[in-house]
Amino acid sequence: MLDLLSYLIKQGVATSKELCPDLPEGVRGLPKLTEAACKNKDGTDCNLCAEACPTDAINIFKEDERGKVSLDLGSCIGCGMCVEVCPTGTIVNNPSTRTAVKKRQDLVLSNFDLERPAPIVPTLNPLFRRSVAARVVSTGCSACDMELGAAGNPIFDIERFGITVVASPRFADVLVVTGPVSKGMQSALKSCHEAMSAPRSIIALGTCAISGGVHKGGYADACGVENLLPVSVYIPGCPPHPWSIIYGMLLAMESGTLSKLSSKQAKAKANT
Repeated sequence: MLDLLSYLIKQGVATSKELCPDLPEGVRGLPKLTEAACKNKDGTDCNLCAEACPTDAINIFKEDERGKVSLDLGSCIGCGMCVEVCPTGTIVNNPSTRTAVKKRQDLVLSNFDLERPAPIVPTLNPLFRRSVAARVVSTGCSACDMELGAAGNPIFDIERFGITVVASPRFADVLVVTGPVSKGMQSALKSCHEAMSAPRSIIALGTCAISGGVHKGGYADACGVENLLPVSVYIPGCPPHPWSIIYGMLLAMESGTLSKLSSKQAKAKANT
């Protein structure tokens, strides 16, 4: 027993004290837009990023002489190809893990509309109090499920925020959907949602659940969960980082936990 205690003391505390920090330098996150115009030096349109994007998440407004471009994070898989080919610096890597939003339109970015709302510091919802039970329905490749599982390891420790995963939808407050939701899963997903008691929220976890991702337009009619059920929170990424998942879950809970972020960290997040 003493040997075990000594070992634990030497190991120290692995759980991160900083909430939803930026990704380490060199780690690829989702892209973001800058104020730089999407134009070549000779004034012609640059279409390299749109051509490189495998999910058509980038739209170049060729009729706009200013070089306007839009980026849909709800369709972006985070491959980084747009960042690699962009010669103008219009698209760069975004290290922020606080990417979840409550409105689908907030995932559509523009280089001429960079005034984004500051990352939300949720308030405690009296309906959920200090905990929330989540039922996960996987309809895809399980990459997002693996990251959700990683969110429960000692480093992130999602359960310290009162977030638990339950086996039955009858005990769940939140329905977390991963994968593109193909035809074969639509009936099962509806049944799971109907078995939940009100009030209930739905989280679209990952690009596939938001828009269908790389599966969109295929024979399985996989276009995400939004066309089937109302979504409360969108967590982009393919797959999202565990901190992004935790932030999205807290957003769904409307928990005040993120108010513990230092003012310096909160200011840095607001500028991303």
